[in-house]
Amino acid sequence: MRIGAKLPNFGPLVRDRGLAAMAAELEAAGYDSIWLSDHIVIPADPRSRYPFSASGKASSRTDTPWYDAIVCLAQLAAVTRRAELGIGVLVLPLREPVTLAKQLASIDVLSGGRVTLGVGAGWLAEEFEPVGVPFETRGRRMDEAIEVMRRIWTGAPDAFEGRHFGLPAGLGSLPRPEHDIPIVVGGMSAAALRRAAKAGDGWFAFQNADAIDLDQLAKGAATLGGGRLVLRVAGPAERVASLVPGLRDAGVHDLVVDVDWSVPEGPKALHDTLREG
Repeated sequence: MRIGAKLPNFGPLVRDRGLAAMAAELEAAGYDSIWLSDHIVIPADPRSRYPFSASGKASSRTDTPWYDAIVCLAQLAAVTRRAELGIGVLVLPLREPVTLAKQLASIDVLSGGRVTLGVGAGWLAEEFEPVGVPFETRGRRMDEAIEVMRRIWTGAPDAFEGRHFGLPAGLGSLPRPEHDIPIVVGGMSAAALRRAAKAGDGWFAFQNADAIDLDQLAKGAATLGGGRLVLRVAGPAERVASLVPGLRDAGVHDLVVDVDWSVPEGPKALHDTLREG
């Protein structure tokens, strides 16, 4: 099982410690992959229910800066040499897919073929309103966006006509990515898992360390039929480390963890502990 780290491209650490410095430290510590997060705006009083906590409340605040995931991904490509670089996950329906595909292809070439794209339909309705995207269309937009991006990445896309996006015939779309950019679909709903199995190359799941559902993960791995299962686990290092054997047996390919940057040698200590699990 591969070990990845979630790199905070939000909050004070980006400036206080430096995104590039943190990424380099993660790679030096031995992490196989580095993952970023994504939000465009944060409402002061969200009505939407956060699906990844029992309370339904997210901890994000309007005074927390969120740095653009694509821009940050480009910086990571410049300061690392080995680690896989991913976004876990990008709110895909908020993006125009042709431009996004171009950006990701460019970063993939510049990084030597190390980009992976995690995508999600989004849960925060208030984030859709400012960019003019109806929240109820997010599933269909996401499906069409995946199709458009895959066509763009061929370098000579076939024509496509969808409800929300389209491609005329006769386009050139170079550069092509250095490798086939994997798309892992995020979310814990049945619809997200179905989309991951049908349109994606894998599933980006999220669970809390104190509420791990190994049966759900094993069933998800079976549904993927050989596709990649990436799991982000939030929780104390000792608890996460104790879960490693069970997660491996459940079919998890990649374990993505949060690093405690307040502890000296925190990234390496956590990595080594997980490797021993």
